[in-house]
Order: sequence, then C-alpha cells, then structure tokens
Amino acid sequence: MNFIIIIFVTCYHLKNILAPHLTVLVIHNTAARMRLAATEKAEAEKILQIKRAEGDAESKYLAGLGIARQRQAIVDGLRDSVLAFSENVPGTSSKDVMDMVLVTQYFDTMKDIGASSKSSAVFIPHGPGAVKDIAAQIRDGQLQGRMV
Repeated sequence: MNFIIIIFVTCYHLKNILAPHLTVLVIHNTAARMRLAATEKAEAEKILQIKRAEGDAESKYLAGLGIARQRQAIVDGLRDSVLAFSENVPGTSSKDVMDMVLVTQYFDTMKDIGASSKSSAVFIPHGPGAVKDIAAQIRDGQLQGRMV
C-alpha cells in the first residue's frame, strides 16, 4: 500500500512539474507554426500581386498592339483612297483628296452630333470658307504636334 501511495504522490509531483513545461512547449510550437503560416500567407499574397501586375502589363501591351493595328489600317485605307482618287480624277493632288476627306469627316461629325439626343448644341462655322479654315487648322495642328 505504501508503494501505491508513493507512486501516486510521485506521479502527482511529476505531473505538476512537467505540465507547465509541456504547456510552454505547446505554446512555443504553436507560435512557430503561426509565424510559418504568416510567412507563407505573405509569400502567397506577393505572388498574387506579381501575377496581377504581369497580367495587367500583358493586357496593356495587347491593347497597344490593337490600337497600332487599327491606326495602321486607317492609314492604309486613306493611302489607297488617295491613290485611287488621284488616278481616277486627273489633275487632283493628294492634298486635294485629304481636304475632301477632312470635309467628309467634318460632315460625319456634324451628323453624329445632331443625331445624338444627349448632345449639347455645338456651334462650328460651316460655310465653304470655314471648312477650308478648319482643314488648315487641323493640318497646322498636326504639323505643330510633329515639331514637339
């Protein structure tokens, strides 16, 4: 009977001695795992940000290619129109054709402004001399833009 009491007392003392140390060990392991989890989470967020930035850059690059192709198609179409008109109408220069294209675009713009129910009134001089002035202003603006 004394032997059982000694074992019981010894186990009780061991439990009271080891329990705080085990608790500290569990807390320490938990803290280490939490630090590791926080590091892994931060690394995952970093990778996501990098991938988003790469995707955004690729999207902008492709959009730029699309705009460049669109502008090239416009230039090619204008060039073909100018050449075809110059060949079919003797005595016309490419400047005459470009003036006609500008006038056509001007009238298309006026039509679009008038057709929209949400547009405000826009007053633009539209007499024959005014169209010539507008064409000259557009050309001058383009020339000045090239010089900058």
